[in-house]
Amino acid sequence: MTAQPRHRRAKVAVIAETVPHRAMWLTGALLAVGAALVALPGRAQDATIITSHGYSTFGELKYPADFAHLDYVNPDAPKGGEISIWAQGTFDTMNPYSREGRGGALATSGYETLLTGTADEVGASYCLLCSSIEYPEDESWIIFHMRPEARFSDGTPVTAHDVVFSHNLLIEQGLPSYSEIAAYLVSDVEAIDDHTVKFTVAEGAPSSDAFGLAGGVPVWSKAWYEATGARLDEPRFDISPGSGPYMLDSYDVNRRITYRRNPDYWGEDLPINVGRGNFDVIRVEYFADTTAAFEGFKAGDFTFRQENSSINWATTYDFPALSNGWVIKAELPNGNLPAAVGMVFNLRREKFQDIRVRQAIALMYNFTWTNETLQYGLFDQRESFWQNADMAAQGVPEGRELALLQGLGDMIDPAILTEPVTVPHVSGSGQLDRANLRRAIDLMAEAGWVPGADGKLRKDGEVFTLEFLSSNPNFERIITPYIDNLQRLGIEAQFNLIDPSQYTNRERDFDWDMIYDGYDNNLEESIGLQQRFGSDGVTDVFNPAGYASPAVDALIEIVANAESREEMAAGVRAIDRIMRRELFVIPTWYNPNYWVAYFDMFEYPEPLPPYALGQLDFWWYNAQKGEALRAAGALRR
Repeated sequence: MTAQPRHRRAKVAVIAETVPHRAMWLTGALLAVGAALVALPGRAQDATIITSHGYSTFGELKYPADFAHLDYVNPDAPKGGEISIWAQGTFDTMNPYSREGRGGALATSGYETLLTGTADEVGASYCLLCSSIEYPEDESWIIFHMRPEARFSDGTPVTAHDVVFSHNLLIEQGLPSYSEIAAYLVSDVEAIDDHTVKFTVAEGAPSSDAFGLAGGVPVWSKAWYEATGARLDEPRFDISPGSGPYMLDSYDVNRRITYRRNPDYWGEDLPINVGRGNFDVIRVEYFADTTAAFEGFKAGDFTFRQENSSINWATTYDFPALSNGWVIKAELPNGNLPAAVGMVFNLRREKFQDIRVRQAIALMYNFTWTNETLQYGLFDQRESFWQNADMAAQGVPEGRELALLQGLGDMIDPAILTEPVTVPHVSGSGQLDRANLRRAIDLMAEAGWVPGADGKLRKDGEVFTLEFLSSNPNFERIITPYIDNLQRLGIEAQFNLIDPSQYTNRERDFDWDMIYDGYDNNLEESIGLQQRFGSDGVTDVFNPAGYASPAVDALIEIVANAESREEMAAGVRAIDRIMRRELFVIPTWYNPNYWVAYFDMFEYPEPLPPYALGQLDFWWYNAQKGEALRAAGALRR
């Protein structure tokens, strides 16, 4: 018989990139199932065993076991050509998992996982290095049957022993946050034979999260590590071979990195890969800053640019390559959650512990004036940590969300139960809203900070100072008016622009007052919330503010053990409501679209899937157009 069992899972942040934004270039390891239930005698005491080609959290898999290709790809996309992008700053290692150094862009792209996600489903994943999975109805373990044809780029087979080795290496030498959550979720990993690996779920752990962690382990070559004596936590340029479609081809430190498609890639014809990995070469050009990079793009030094500067998008795309049709400028839809970014308070600093101080400092940021005057009205104002999703809190709490909040008792302010959810304050059309300034002065006075004869706020004789740290010169024009407003309040504020390497070190050491950063949340949530918002994560890179709340801790447990999507969403809405009131991130702006510019030799399937732009994944190169551009002198390389 066939059935669709209930499953739960959320994205667990397995690995952190050493680059500032911690972004992965391929669709990540969300999980998913369309399952067949079969009774397998002799295993798990004749319990019913579920076998499937994937795993789903709360619903059914979109794609059946015999699917030919993903709906959003072009199965006939040609292979060939080069796409080039840019990266800012420097790199001093090609090991992106090192705790030291700055990893090269796309350095994780050569490694595959047992399961892989799609760009048109939430909480769904399909076999990649495995051909099938099986697990009992109680989800106390999961077995991956691996594809015997899978090979590393050096031609050696990918085995269950490599999976076990990679899992253990991450625990021993990876980020401490990974070790902690892995120990919480998985009690044992064993290679049953060369191509069968079993993960046992730890007692009391959410099984779907354990499955997610198991399916998301990047698989490295055990033989390579043993032969070289390399460590995962050390910076190095020689790295383990991967099994993915691309291999590191060459690098010129701080100038460029080139990846080349593996002509012998073992998984070329898998249905999950059809129409993907179409470029022969992916090249990354390094520039000191965005201004230099933009000049390089206009000159044809690289060929695809994703824009994040409103002033550039509004005023500088008027160069010859665009006007004569060589370059396409487009706004493409983005169905992902916007990152919950903004001005982040370092709550590890005592001066930010008083919420009245945070409220006063937030009142000095004027989104309306900033957006209209400095950002050409191109952005929307972010309110929620889960903006534009059904998990964003709205109005006053109702239904299941209200019941969850009531169950927290005195862990929350009772006003949360009756007052509308906190939204960003409204500001006037001038840079400094005087009504907000007066309110901010009162809040600071209530917190014990009063102005002296020089107008500076003091408490116990100490001046209130605030350093806004950044490595992005584009932020200076946006943040400087905000710094001016803070100075009008009486805060000794400054914007400190430093180089990317210094910024990386200070960010990791939490040596800052405020930065522009935030949290990458998901359209499904579970135990991964602990790394970002749990009390145990105050020293975690995934929790830049160092936020902690017993109430949120309790709700995370409810979300992690939710038996339906409705229960999960209600728990997340309650968390959103509490955290917005705590105001540890001043919400700023978000863009509901991708801003992209690219030389007119790239094509993509229409419509794009909701959850990925996919320029390095399922776009392709039109050779005829490329030759025409080269003949016209549009490209330098």
